[in-house]
Amino acid sequence: MNTRGTILVVDDEQNILRTLTIGLESVGFSVEGFLNPRDALDHVENGKYDVAFIDLMMQPIDGMQVLKEMRQKSPATTSVMITAHGSIDSAVEAMKNGAFDFLQKPFDLKELQVFVEKVFEHHSLRREVADLRRQLAQQPSFGEIITRNSMMREQLDLARQIADSALTVLIEGESGTGKELVAQFIHANSSRREKPFIKINCGALAESLLESELFGHVKGSFTGALKDREGRFELADGGTIFLDEVGEIPLASQVKLLRFLQEREFERVGESVTRKVDVRVIAATNRKLSDALREKTIREDFYYRLNQVKITLPPLRERSEDLLLLVQYFLKKHFPEREIEISPEALKMLLAFPWPGNVREVENTLERAGLLAKQSGLIEIFHLPAELQHPDSGKGGLLSLDAMERQHITRVLKVVKDLDEAARVLEIDPATLWRKRKKYGIHD
Repeated sequence: MNTRGTILVVDDEQNILRTLTIGLESVGFSVEGFLNPRDALDHVENGKYDVAFIDLMMQPIDGMQVLKEMRQKSPATTSVMITAHGSIDSAVEAMKNGAFDFLQKPFDLKELQVFVEKVFEHHSLRREVADLRRQLAQQPSFGEIITRNSMMREQLDLARQIADSALTVLIEGESGTGKELVAQFIHANSSRREKPFIKINCGALAESLLESELFGHVKGSFTGALKDREGRFELADGGTIFLDEVGEIPLASQVKLLRFLQEREFERVGESVTRKVDVRVIAATNRKLSDALREKTIREDFYYRLNQVKITLPPLRERSEDLLLLVQYFLKKHFPEREIEISPEALKMLLAFPWPGNVREVENTLERAGLLAKQSGLIEIFHLPAELQHPDSGKGGLLSLDAMERQHITRVLKVVKDLDEAARVLEIDPATLWRKRKKYGIHD
């Protein structure tokens, strides 16, 4: 019979063991129960159990010792402590020592079923992260581009096929989708790979400077031209030039660039000598040039000369299967000397965010969070930027239940004298308060 997963239960009370077994099996789990903690540990192998429910007060060894040995023998298992009301402090200590949560006795069947769903969601996220790390090692080679999205791979396969041609390539995609990386990928897979790869952001230069940057100038051709200067096309001779934000090039400059695309020849600003170079052109834009064509901000002949091959990069919101893979890749990239983990709560927050800045925004967020968490080695919610922690704050003042709960707990903690008083005011156990403070990143 197929089961959702395997759960170990260790409790020296026969009734509790039977209740847990029946309740967990009723929602599809395979359960192995032990009254004696030593017998349970003898059966532990790494990866055999997805989740372990461990009673805190047992003989001949207590739950803390079982937890310690479980973490050594099977670090992939998610552990939960079973406690009585008077053992709350010990439950908090167990969570600090690696237990994910605690289940307080007495409990009813419905409470158990809801609780195990939460625990297994946490475990599944941890397991998926571990699987993704293995996938990264087996990732097909697209340079620094990390993806398992079918549309993205189709575009990269196209890029590889036309890499060694002389065709001009137009790469369209939102900011942060990796247009420059794709241009570098094309260059690296061409026979020009040993020659220069020169890039220029056309949108960052005034019209008066753009032509000089592209084609060069001679001394005295304009104010500030103190000596002859080679342009980017000359510097890229034999290699590739990457024209980023090509849709921002003024119409007058498009005419001169069109001539180069057609003839591969140009004159420096202020000079009548015609020069020729062998340069492959890759252009990129974060807007659809077909729209610019209708708006008449781009010449039709210029557009079609650029658009010999078009590569379209999907935004990250359309390749959500890549997000976890990217998270692991960027943590490994920026922190190779130390393995930085990410808590399931923080990971859920990353997965829920729409990422308008695409892959670049993910990388910046992970680099920042990893630096803040470098000492502990674990990225928590409070290491993430405010816009991820409070994604609803801009919706007319409306907040999610989690955001409201975080606000209220923070407000209570500011006026009470200690955590015990805060727990009494909130009418929750101190361990529950500890868990919620960890979840929401609320510091002392």
